[in-house]
Amino acid sequence: MPTEQNWVPQSVDVSVPSAARFYDYLLGGAHNFAVDRQLGDRVEQVMPHVRSVARVNRAFLGRAVRFMVDEGVRQFLDIGSGIPTVGNVHEVVQELDPECRVMYVDRDPVAVAHSELILAGNDRAGVLQADLRDPDSILNSAEVRRLLDFDQPIGLLMLFMLHWVPAEAEPWSLSSLLKRYRDAMPSGSYLAITHYADDHGDELITAAVERVNQQGGDQACPRSRDEIAAFFGDFVLVGPGLVRYAEWRTSGPGDISSDPGVNRLAYAGVARKP
Repeated sequence: MPTEQNWVPQSVDVSVPSAARFYDYLLGGAHNFAVDRQLGDRVEQVMPHVRSVARVNRAFLGRAVRFMVDEGVRQFLDIGSGIPTVGNVHEVVQELDPECRVMYVDRDPVAVAHSELILAGNDRAGVLQADLRDPDSILNSAEVRRLLDFDQPIGLLMLFMLHWVPAEAEPWSLSSLLKRYRDAMPSGSYLAITHYADDHGDELITAAVERVNQQGGDQACPRSRDEIAAFFGDFVLVGPGLVRYAEWRTSGPGDISSDPGVNRLAYAGVARKP
């Protein structure tokens, strides 16, 4: 594991856990500290399959962006990206085609600071600190416009992101917010979403969500399948449609587990702009 002196930005308080580094720990990454691992271990005591939750989401990411590359997409906008490590977008797509370009966006300064170090020297990948709820700060930013060509198809990723946004996200409603992003994408673009479900029937997951919300800060907002499907607007869902996230275009038993308790947690889908 890298030493703190080698990779941690000086501005980061390493005594405070970070959600982005916590997620990195669940994925088996190297960009986390003892305080993040302690938090992960405590959460795992309450929700034993939490590591599988993170890994199933990451496995979907890999399948989704490979599909987009196969469909001719060579540029990607990942909003709510966290720390881009352990099989994240730039690693997957640039292995398939080194010309692929990736812009990560996150509002967390910890995730952005670590991302800048991880991506140093990669002139086809960048990171922007911005909030999903301020689309103009993302879509019109110099960094995004330098890296991405909005006259060519873009793969837009919002994975495990939208359930942190309430229905009325000032100054936008969430439905209007998603329309703003969809409208900015050129024809042939794709939108990928994973989102917590509110119909999973798992009391342990329900209790875990309630516990997170009781801590203050961001509030998780699980939604129904129909509510999540509406986020795709007039984009056309590709097969198999909006399904449980371990079931989207799996190729066989070698894919990450479809354990029923984990798989009920979230929906996943990819849709194309006509």
